[in-house]
Amino acid sequence: MYDLAAMGAWAEFAVRWLHVITAIAWIGSSFYFIALDLGLHRDRNLKSGADGEEWQVHGGGFYHIQKYLVAPAGMPDGLIWHKWQSYWTWISGFVLLVLVYYLGAEFYLIDPNVMDLAPWQAVGISLASLAFGWLVYTQLCNVFVNANQTTLMVALFAVLVAMAWFYTQVFTGRAALLHLGAFTATIMSGNVFFVIIPNQKIVVADLMAGRTPDAKYGKIAKQRSTHNNYLTLPVIFLMLSNHYPLSFASEYNWIIASLVFLMGVTIRHWFNTHHARAENPHWTWGATALIFIAIIWLSVAPSPEREAQLVTRFAQADGFEEVHDIVLGRCSMCHAAEPVWAGLLWAPKGVALETEADLTRNARAVYLQSGISHAMPPANLSYMEEDERQAIVAWYRTAISR
Repeated sequence: MYDLAAMGAWAEFAVRWLHVITAIAWIGSSFYFIALDLGLHRDRNLKSGADGEEWQVHGGGFYHIQKYLVAPAGMPDGLIWHKWQSYWTWISGFVLLVLVYYLGAEFYLIDPNVMDLAPWQAVGISLASLAFGWLVYTQLCNVFVNANQTTLMVALFAVLVAMAWFYTQVFTGRAALLHLGAFTATIMSGNVFFVIIPNQKIVVADLMAGRTPDAKYGKIAKQRSTHNNYLTLPVIFLMLSNHYPLSFASEYNWIIASLVFLMGVTIRHWFNTHHARAENPHWTWGATALIFIAIIWLSVAPSPEREAQLVTRFAQADGFEEVHDIVLGRCSMCHAAEPVWAGLLWAPKGVALETEADLTRNARAVYLQSGISHAMPPANLSYMEEDERQAIVAWYRTAISR
């Protein structure tokens, strides 16, 4: 007889693996082609009529690459389409969203203290928000079609900030940041499926019919591809954020998510400028570091009101004293101002678990890392027992249900 729980876990693992593989392929090809396009030598009068060329060496061979601004004179044989990486990244990501967050809505998606939703309501909001993201983005592109592209990106950033706030008012912090990543990834995949590939098909159809393709289709496709390029790094951060409670369980998680988009832009701007052989804007690294420092500060800076609420709620919940003793015995040798575990000079990730206030401040992290998973203690080096983990779970759930 098959163990359904084990089968479900392996199904989730398989989909996650597929998601990571296809995402690597998509991101890799996207970054490569943007770098290639920016680095093309366009000051050469090429007999082929190409807009630019570049020579590259890799794997023991030389590659001579040319780009046609609109299209070559005739349809080439063996044309390769770069689309399935994007499609399967989104498909696998959506399936993973269903397996983890929709089927586990009461656990991962819904926080009654944020908004008391039925699972079907939470799933409906999730689906509607993803569709909303694509529709709003498309409308922005239509409105700002002839405007400076920086204006369009600022408008898009405003939408992303608004959605970051919205998600944190509806879902758990963990689900909020992941949904913001899914919201952005839907825009990116939509660009490929609804704009970039259809425009390229129009150009191919014109070539096959002997017509001269209109340059506007390639221009629009490049615009959307550039947007994807700048959105990629924030999406990666948001998709990984569920492993780091300091990013999603903070009082200011929506501000952290918003700053991540700025950090992604500054990093990509440096690389894109570098690939274009322009003067490197080294200031972007300083800006990135300052933004990251602000994120770190926000992650551990709860408001006084929230701090007081947490202390009261978790300290008064049944089982608090028992859990405090468990944490002191199993966790505080590392998570302390002066760790006693050999080789540690400071508490991992700056999280101290010595006092009752420490425990209430980090209740969600303790619950996630040691209660519902065996992530902590690492390799269970301090031998936390299963009944101790269950005590943590019971205490936390009692507190948040009050």
